Amino acid sequence: MKIALIGYGKMGKEIEQIAIDRGHEIGLIIDQENQNDLIPDKLKDIDVAIEFTNPKSAFDNYQICFEANVPVVSGTTGWLDKIDLVKERCQSGNGFFYASNFSLGVNLFFELNKKLAKLMAPFSEYNADMEEIHHIHKLDSPSGTAITLAEGIIENHPRKTKWIEAASTKEDELSIFAKRHGAVPGTHSITWHSEVDEINIQHLAYSRKGFALGAVLAAEFMPKKKGFFGMKDLLNL
Repeated sequence: MKIALIGYGKMGKEIEQIAIDRGHEIGLIIDQENQNDLIPDKLKDIDVAIEFTNPKSAFDNYQICFEANVPVVSGTTGWLDKIDLVKERCQSGNGFFYASNFSLGVNLFFELNKKLAKLMAPFSEYNADMEEIHHIHKLDSPSGTAITLAEGIIENHPRKTKWIEAASTKEDELSIFAKRHGAVPGTHSITWHSEVDEINIQHLAYSRKGFALGAVLAAEFMPKKKGFFGMKDLLNL
């Protein structure tokens, strides 16, 4: 399989190594120095593009890949205000795979979070909040993973209707505390607390390798596929 890497930072380099180790070819690398090389003509022999850039450029990158009929795997977060436009393109025959986090462990954690929120719903004495910690270069806050976790709680707990990135005393609001420290790959903690005890679940990433492997697995899943996909499709969750 021939892969285009759009974004060649630490994550892009990790993805490159795993892709090569799994027998794939990197046919095109797009970084800050050669952004003008991302044109349909240079994508014509590409089977799938893996996109890890930033919220400002991601949507435009998708459009160029769609124009070349190249499916996209994206882990960029912070662009979801345009997700309906991407889904429209998928309905027209393009292929797109999005995950706020490609880690197998995180996606199992998403399901655990939903299950716990559902279990806690009858017990009004418990309230929840969330903390997420990432490296200082993380551009969006809260993280896409934290937002996915928050949405999982809201979908499964009738007293939570929205999240805010601040401390809140309102019963319907889920507080997210986002911190940026050093080179932390990603830590997410959800705590349900009452006057007498608390229940805490946490996912702690040790490195980017788990995220990169998930992105390559998604790329292997996508060639010739049309539609909008995510980790639930890949993992049959």
